[in-house]
Amino acid sequence: MERREFEKEAPGAFAGRLRELRTAAGLTQEELAERAGLSPNAVGALERGQRRRPYPHTVRALADGLGLGEEGRASLLAAVPGRPEAAGRAPEKPPAADPPTASSTALPYPATSLVGRGRELGEVAGLLAQPEARLLTLTGTGGVGKTRLAVEAARASLTSGRFSDGVAFVSLAPIEDPALVAQAVLGSLGAAIPDGLTPYEALAGHLREKEFLLVLDNLEHLLAAAPELAGLVEVCPGLTVLATSRAPLRVRGEIEYPVPPLALPPTTRSPSEGEVTGSPAGTLFVERARATSSGFRLTRQNAADVAAICWRLAGLPLALELAAAKTKFLDPATLLSRLDRALSTTWGRDLPERQRTMRATLDWSFGLLGEQERRLLGRLSVFVGGFSLPAAEAVGAGFNAAGDVDAGAVIDHLGTLVEQSLVTVDPNGGDDGTRFRMLEPVRQYALEKLVEGGEEGETRGRHAAYYLALAERAGVELWGPGQGEWLERLERENGNLRAALAWTIDSGAETAGRFCYALWLFWWARGHHGEGRRWSEAALGCDLPPAWRARVLSVSAAMFYAANDHAPAEERWSAGLSVSLEGGDRIGESYCRSGLGLARLARGDHEAAAARFGEALPLLEECRDPLSSLARVWIGTTSLLRGDAERAEREIEEGLSSARSRGDTLCTYVGLYNLAQLAISRGDLGLAATTLEEGVRLSGHTKDRANLAHFLDALSAVAALRGEAERSAVLIGAAEESLREVGAPVYNFYAPDPSLKERASSEARASLGDAAFEELREQGLSMTFEDAVTLGAGTDANGPTAAL
Repeated sequence: MERREFEKEAPGAFAGRLRELRTAAGLTQEELAERAGLSPNAVGALERGQRRRPYPHTVRALADGLGLGEEGRASLLAAVPGRPEAAGRAPEKPPAADPPTASSTALPYPATSLVGRGRELGEVAGLLAQPEARLLTLTGTGGVGKTRLAVEAARASLTSGRFSDGVAFVSLAPIEDPALVAQAVLGSLGAAIPDGLTPYEALAGHLREKEFLLVLDNLEHLLAAAPELAGLVEVCPGLTVLATSRAPLRVRGEIEYPVPPLALPPTTRSPSEGEVTGSPAGTLFVERARATSSGFRLTRQNAADVAAICWRLAGLPLALELAAAKTKFLDPATLLSRLDRALSTTWGRDLPERQRTMRATLDWSFGLLGEQERRLLGRLSVFVGGFSLPAAEAVGAGFNAAGDVDAGAVIDHLGTLVEQSLVTVDPNGGDDGTRFRMLEPVRQYALEKLVEGGEEGETRGRHAAYYLALAERAGVELWGPGQGEWLERLERENGNLRAALAWTIDSGAETAGRFCYALWLFWWARGHHGEGRRWSEAALGCDLPPAWRARVLSVSAAMFYAANDHAPAEERWSAGLSVSLEGGDRIGESYCRSGLGLARLARGDHEAAAARFGEALPLLEECRDPLSSLARVWIGTTSLLRGDAERAEREIEEGLSSARSRGDTLCTYVGLYNLAQLAISRGDLGLAATTLEEGVRLSGHTKDRANLAHFLDALSAVAALRGEAERSAVLIGAAEESLREVGAPVYNFYAPDPSLKERASSEARASLGDAAFEELREQGLSMTFEDAVTLGAGTDANGPTAAL
C-alpha cells in the first residue's frame, strides 16, 4: 500500500479502533478522558477523526486509561496514521538511545481517596485556571502529600477545557543528573530528539503549539534544571508546569504553594470520636486503619490515643498512613507507645522505595543537604515547639573546628533548611519576631542524627544555657509592666523550657534550682501548678546548694498550696526556712516566712499568720523584692479577718500603691480583690463592683484563669445583692467553668464571706426560678475565657446578657 493511501484510510482506522476499545472497556468518553488525563473534547475529536495524528504520549495515556495489555497497546499504536508500524514497514532509521527512565504520562489513579484537602485542592486548581500562573510549585516536607495534591488538581483542571492537548505526569525521582531532565521528559512523552537539536530544544519544539499541563514530580534534587524549565514556559505560550518539590525553584515567574500538614484534632485530652474524625488528620488515620483492619473501631476509649498519634505525627499524611497500617496488629495505645519504631518498618510495596518508611522519606531529604546544613539540622532538633533566630544562632553555631557552622552563617543555612521544607516558618511568632519549627517526625529524625554525630550533650548544654538566661530575665520582668507579654513569651517557649529543665535535672543541679526559682510565678499565673510541683520536686532530688534548696523548697510549697494541698506546703516552707537560716539566704528566708503565713491563714490562725507576714515584710523590703507588695496586702487580709477594717484598708492600699508603681498586674489584682471584699463588708456594692471589674480586666491581660474565677465569683454575689439576678446567674456559671479549667483554687489566701455567696446564689435562684437560673448558668458555663472577661469587665454589649 502506498503511504498516501495509508494516510487517507488511517484516520478512520484509529478513530474506529479507539471507539471499539473504549466500548469494550465499558467507559464513556468523559470517563476515558479523566483516566487518561485528557479533556473530553480531545477524546471526542480523536474518535470523530478530527484529530488526524495523536501524539505518542497521547496514545500511551489512552492505553493506560483503557488498561490495555501489550497486544491492545500495539493495535492502538498501529492504527495511528503515518507511523511505519501501521504500514507494516520497518522504521527507516534505528531509534535513538533510550532516554533516562521516567514514569508514564497518564495521571496516576491512587487506590485510596484524597482526604482533608478540599481547600488546598480548590486553591491549586484555581491557580492553574489563571493564565498568568504557568509555573506553579507545590512545596512541603517529605510525606506532606504534594504529589497526591498535584495529581488531583491536574485532574480537576482538565474539566476546565484549558488544557485541550491534555496533561502529562512525569516522575523525576529516578533521574540523578539535572542535565537529563529535558531528555527524561521527552522520553516520557514518547517523543524523539531530531538530529541537530538538544533535548531542551526538542522538548520546546514538541510543546510549543500545545495547550498542555506538564506535571513534574520530585524536582527537589534537580533544582539546577529550574532555569531550563522557566525558559520552556517562556517559549511555549500554551504550556503550564505544575511541579512538586521539597524546595522552591527560585526562578522568575514561579508561584510557590506551600502544602501544609493536615489539620489536627482540637485536643488530645479526652476528645470525643466526633472531634477526632472532624479533623482531616483524624479522618485520614481512621479511614486507613479501617481499610487495613476491618475490626478497627474509633471509640471513646481510644479516641485520645488516636488524637495523640495525629499530634505526634504533626498531621503528615504519609506518616499517618504508615502508622494506620500497623493497626492490623497494634491497638492505638500500643501504637502510640511504639510510634517511632512503627514508622521505621516497611509498609506499602506499591510506594516508591523512598516512601516505604518515614525514615526513608527523610533520608532522601537529608541526602540533599550540605555538611553544615546537616549539622545545623541536628542541633536544631533539641528545640521543642519552635525557636527564634537568636535562639538558633546561640544553639546552632559551631563548637570548634574549621568547616563547622559559623554563627554569622546560621541564618543562611537555616534558609536552606526552610527551602528544603525541613524547617517551617511562622512570621507571626510574637515579640521575638519570626519563629521557626520542625514537624515532630522531622525533629525526631534530626535528633537521631545529632546523637549519631556525638554532639547531643554539648548542644543540649547550649540550649539549657540560652533558656536559663531567658527564664531568669523573665523572673525579673514578670514583676513589672511587661508581665502580660512575658507570660505569653514563656508560654510560647514552654516546650523548650521543659526540655532544658529535664536535661539540667539529669546533669546540672544548681541550674535546675535556678530554673525553678525563675519560673515559679509563670507556673502560678498560668495554671501550671502540677507541672511546677513535679519540676521542683525533681530538682529537690538533686544535690542543690543550700541557697537554691531553700528557694526551690519554697517554690514546691507554693505549687502544693495552689492545689489546696496545705500540709505538704507547710512542711516544705518549714524545711526551707531552716535551710535558709543555716545558709544565711535572706530571700529564701523571706519567701518561706511569707509562705508559713499563708499556711497559718489557711488554718484560720489569723494572729500567727499576721506574725509570719510581719517577719517577712522587712526582709523583703531589705532585699527590694517585689513580693513585699503582697506581704502588705496579706497583712491587710489578716486585719480584715480580725475585724480591723481601718488597718486592713491602710495596708492593702499601701501594697496596691507599691504594685501599681511597678506596673505589676498580678500584685495589683490581689490588692483589688481584698479592697473589694472590704467594700462589700461596708455595704458599698458600687465600689465593690467597679473594683472587681478592674481586676477582671487585669486577669484578662495576664490570662490568669484562676484569678478570673475568683473575681467572677465575687461579682456574682455583688450582682445578686444589687438585684441583678440574671447577671448573677451567668457570672456563677462563668466562674465555675474558669475554675474547672484550672483544676485548683490557687488563690487560697482570698477570704470572701462564704455565707454571702450562698445567700446571693439562693436569692438569684429564688428570683428567677430554677429553670431560668439554670439556663443562664449554662450560658456562663459555655463561655470562652475572652467572653467571660468581657462579661465580668462590664463591657458585654453584644453577648448573651446584653439586655440584662
